[in-house]
Amino acid sequence: MSERRPPGDPEAPILFAAEDLQKEYRTTGEVLRVLKGVHLTVRRGEMVAIVGASGVGKSTLLHLLGALDRPTGGRVLFRGEDLYARSDVELARFRRSEVGFVFQLYNLLAEFSALENAMLPALIQRRPLAEAQAAALDALREVGLTDRYQHRPGELSGGEQQRVALARALVGRPAAILADEPTGNLDAKTSESIFELLGRLQAERGVTFVIATHNVELARRAERVLRLVDGRAVAE
Repeated sequence: MSERRPPGDPEAPILFAAEDLQKEYRTTGEVLRVLKGVHLTVRRGEMVAIVGASGVGKSTLLHLLGALDRPTGGRVLFRGEDLYARSDVELARFRRSEVGFVFQLYNLLAEFSALENAMLPALIQRRPLAEAQAAALDALREVGLTDRYQHRPGELSGGEQQRVALARALVGRPAAILADEPTGNLDAKTSESIFELLGRLQAERGVTFVIATHNVELARRAERVLRLVDGRAVAE
C-alpha cells in the first residue's frame, strides 16, 4: 500500500489541472463570458478554496472540474488525462466514482431518510445493499449523525442536512469532493462547525476538497485560496 502524503504536500501528485479554462453562455443576441482563461492545479489531499463575488463563476468552475458541464475552451486534466476527451459514458462513470458533490441547497431527497440519502452513491455504483448501508452508516457516524439516520431531511436542521450531504459524498469513495457554497445557507456557528468537519476529514482521511465560498474568513482555513476576478483565478 502506498504511503498517504500529508495534506498540502507540494510533492503530492496533481489531481486536477485546469489549463486556459473558458466558459461562455449564449443568450438571444448576447454572449456571456464567465470564465476567460482559468489556470489552476489541485494536488491530492489538498484543500483549495475558490472565492469571489456572486455570479463571478465559482459554481461554473466546480461544474467543469466535476464534468457537470463542458468548457467552451481550454481543458481539464484529471490525473494527467484530458477529462473531456472521454465519452459521455466515461464521464458518467467519472462522476459516479471519482468525485463527490456537496451543494448549498443540500439536494437531498425529501421522502428518503438520512441513511437512504447517504446510500445513494453506493447503490448507483451497484454495490450490494448491505455494503451500501454499512458504508452510509459509517459515513453518517463520521459526520456526527448516527442518532439521526432515520430522520428525513424535513426533520433535520440545515447543518444536519449538510452533514448528510457530506456523508453522501463520502460514501462513493471519491478522489475529490467539490463543495459549492457548503455553508451558504447556514448561520455563523453552524458554518464554523461544517468547516471544522471538512478540515478533520482532510487531515484524517486525506480527502481532497475544492470549495467555492463567498465566506473569505472561512476560506482562509484552506491551504490555498484562489479568487476569481474578471473570469480568471488569482492566488491570494
